[in-house]
Amino acid sequence: MRPRLFGTTASVAAFGLLGSAMTACGSSESAATTLRLVAPEYGTGPATGSKAYWDKLTAAFTAAHPGKKVEVTLRPWADVDREVTRMVQEDDAPDVALMGAYSDFAAQGRLYAASEVMSVRAEANFLRPLADAGSVDGTLYGLPFVASSRLLFYNEKLFDEAGAKPPKTWSDLKDAAEALKKEGVLYPYALPLGPEEAHAEALIWELSNGGGYTDDSGGYNIASEQNAETFLWIKNNLVTPALTGPIPPAELNRQDAFAAFLRGDVGMVNGYPSLLHEARAKGMKVGTVRMPVSDTLGDQKTPPAAGVADWMMAFKQDGNRELVSSFLNFVYEDKNLSEFAGRYHLLPSTVSATEASQYAAADPSAEQFLTALRGAELYPVDEPSWLQVSDTIKRNIGKAVAPSADPKAVLEQIAQQTRDIAQQR
Repeated sequence: MRPRLFGTTASVAAFGLLGSAMTACGSSESAATTLRLVAPEYGTGPATGSKAYWDKLTAAFTAAHPGKKVEVTLRPWADVDREVTRMVQEDDAPDVALMGAYSDFAAQGRLYAASEVMSVRAEANFLRPLADAGSVDGTLYGLPFVASSRLLFYNEKLFDEAGAKPPKTWSDLKDAAEALKKEGVLYPYALPLGPEEAHAEALIWELSNGGGYTDDSGGYNIASEQNAETFLWIKNNLVTPALTGPIPPAELNRQDAFAAFLRGDVGMVNGYPSLLHEARAKGMKVGTVRMPVSDTLGDQKTPPAAGVADWMMAFKQDGNRELVSSFLNFVYEDKNLSEFAGRYHLLPSTVSATEASQYAAADPSAEQFLTALRGAELYPVDEPSWLQVSDTIKRNIGKAVAPSADPKAVLEQIAQQTRDIAQQR
């Protein structure tokens, strides 16, 4: 299926139809007392690390459920998908995982449906566009946790010094990058196509030229003409003229690009709300705009922003259903979900937490991310092969902009690997 577009945020009235809280999973003969959770690290250092949140949440959970224990393993975003996949392959799956894809495991019959482990009220509480993206053939398996959209950030101080203007088109972006380079900016445009999250940066650029990972029929279209044109333009106009910094894009990870931005070494980078918050906390003046469009598109079309959601999933294990159910219903209580979303300045995934959130009120700039998210395009997460395909993209897409590369050939190689993955299923 084609990656879903976010629609209008669900209303309070819709939430009023959720009904009473009823446990859907029923009783279990479960004797499980320890729940294992694998989750990614959302923080950028000790001060913002995720451990503090999970320590507090699991302490509260175990206090409310005497005799139960939760073991949390945190992994870098660059590793968490592969780590969980490895665990599953070795028949050592965690009870619950939080990561970037779910449908591969759903297709293998390894996941509980939401109706098996969540109350009726909790399952109905997910924002509808997210719930749709988390469903396969109408059954919800991927429980959306937090979401965000991406905007182009620019350092206003560096722009003022360079006499650059906020870009609206790719040509504008190149002009700004050239002006920034003349002023000695280390990374005029930071292009993180390293394995941590290359698939996000790539999608942002593809959408800005009318491309994307899939076509209108929902099939993968990674080597489309639009995508080939996109990476050829990036290579010729940003990478070859050395406007992307000292580290090759294929080796530059998102976290490193963000750290450089916070040091004042980056003129422009695609980012999400938590980076904006960190930058402003440091006293930086940061401007935000929608990703500039290709000169081919110009004013003809406003492409969607890239939207990202993270997915929680429950693995079927002998005797663990009751414990998993208790834990998930606890995690998705408004106070717990809102605390995590607020900690990282992300959008909570439920109607009630979104309505109760003071995020937008506390930070007026948040509204631009919410607006972009409502019309954003997500990864094709309901495609069972996406987990492996996204890993292939992460590890290879950066090669498309190397100075000696043929972008079309690199995309064709990725497309062939994608076809091979699909045929193996």
